[in-house]
Amino acid sequence: VVHINAAIAGLVGSYVIGKRIGYGKEAMKPHNLVYTMVGASLLWFGWFGFNAGSALEANGSAALAFVTTLLATAAAVLGWTLGEWITKGKPSMLGAASGCVAGLVAITPAAGFVGPMGAIIIGFVAGVLCLWGVSGLKRMLGADDSLDVFGVHGVGGITGALLTGVFADPALGGAGIYDYVANAVAKDYSIASQVVVQAQGVVVTLIWSGVVAFIAFKIADLVFGLRVKEEAEREGLDITSHGESAYES
Repeated sequence: VVHINAAIAGLVGSYVIGKRIGYGKEAMKPHNLVYTMVGASLLWFGWFGFNAGSALEANGSAALAFVTTLLATAAAVLGWTLGEWITKGKPSMLGAASGCVAGLVAITPAAGFVGPMGAIIIGFVAGVLCLWGVSGLKRMLGADDSLDVFGVHGVGGITGALLTGVFADPALGGAGIYDYVANAVAKDYSIASQVVVQAQGVVVTLIWSGVVAFIAFKIADLVFGLRVKEEAEREGLDITSHGESAYES
């Protein structure tokens, strides 16, 4: 939910603010790939606390979340890299980092509920789909999503949410659904029923977060203004807003 929420809010924001000057006409290369990999590595390491720590104690659920987080992320890096290699002729460091984030996003709703093999499949599928999310889907949406938030967090979050309903099945190595009334894992797990429940959660999140984000952006635009002047955008906000520059030109 948290990733889908952020993704749809970011997408709505990109529509409200509009495209950057020169978007689609000028090359907008990544700033620093070394920093990108350092950041992705820190995210991967920190995510263990995010997922496994949600168990609130050192138990089997925490261990399962730790393992599935590791495996899904690795599989997503592989899926994105292979997809990029096939479609573009060569893999990239930026793609590997993006695949890493895609895997982390996709496994978050599933970490404590799916088994290792389920995690690998979820991660690989998310890596491939998120690659499409930042290329084909992004062109279809026509938004200047500069950080590919919807392509990675939105597509990855939706993929993980839906596939959790599949691979949480005990027959597929999952943990099932815990019945707190009976104090035991519920019997007769239904993949179809659970996927429907997961899909309902996805739809509600998209609609609720999208509407609230649109209202919030519009209010902020009316009160403060969201778009800087063209001169300021061309000169760079480091200079116009802060009076400093990180690098000598």
